[in-house]
Amino acid sequence: MRKTHLTLIALMLAVSAMAQITMPPPSPTFELKGTVGLAEVKVVYSRPSAKGREVAGNLIPYNEVWRTGANASTKISFSKAVKLNGNAVPAGDYALYTMFTEETATIILSKNLTWWGALGYEAKDDLLRFEVPVKHPSSHYETFTMSFSDFTMNSANLNMKWEHTKAMFSIESDVDASVMADIKKQVIDAAPENPGVYFQAAGYYYETERDSKLALNWVNKALDASPEKQYWVFHLRAKLLARMGNKKEALAAAKESITLAKAGGNPDYVRLNEKLISDLK
Repeated sequence: MRKTHLTLIALMLAVSAMAQITMPPPSPTFELKGTVGLAEVKVVYSRPSAKGREVAGNLIPYNEVWRTGANASTKISFSKAVKLNGNAVPAGDYALYTMFTEETATIILSKNLTWWGALGYEAKDDLLRFEVPVKHPSSHYETFTMSFSDFTMNSANLNMKWEHTKAMFSIESDVDASVMADIKKQVIDAAPENPGVYFQAAGYYYETERDSKLALNWVNKALDASPEKQYWVFHLRAKLLARMGNKKEALAAAKESITLAKAGGNPDYVRLNEKLISDLK
């Protein structure tokens, strides 16, 4: 009798181990990727929903280290060195923890990626801590959401939003040093075979408000070396000439760009040039 009983228990355990009902997770794992400047940024986190529960001070605990989501700790990685709110962070993988109050959030980057949630968390493993303000917008976010916003050439913000609680911090990549090194190597110290490189260098000089005369020289070289006239190059020439105060030549370049853009079927550049012409009058 005892042997039969043990056999039945073993059979039930085996069936229990094998039988699985496929169901969606209550806090699904999500992967957020983006390019900030020259750095690839990836965030992997689980997204809990409020489901009628109080978030501020409850699901987001106050004055306690939080996993910044659900399940395992949130992971954030950077392909290149970056700055978070001005704080230097080497390239690598980190656990992203937070500690909220009603008014501030402490952002914590930990070098220990092994904890489940915040269980076992130790401050000695922190790479970095800094504070950011917490806002309480009227808009409602049922599910905890992380997103990028406010992109510039070398930065973006990472937002954390849940119900009526929001915090964010900036991510900055040192684009300028890398781009300027390439320009020096390929354009200043050499003559590129591809005329598009002259255009790239001139465009960067325009965007960063560097030497307009040198940038115009590169634009002219791009135009001379290109087998076909290109409306985007003429548009950059027009902008540089306008910045230098050469209104007559800027208008001529903008009008040439319009003609080429119409022939190329690009109404966006037509509008850009028309706006430039209007500003010059």
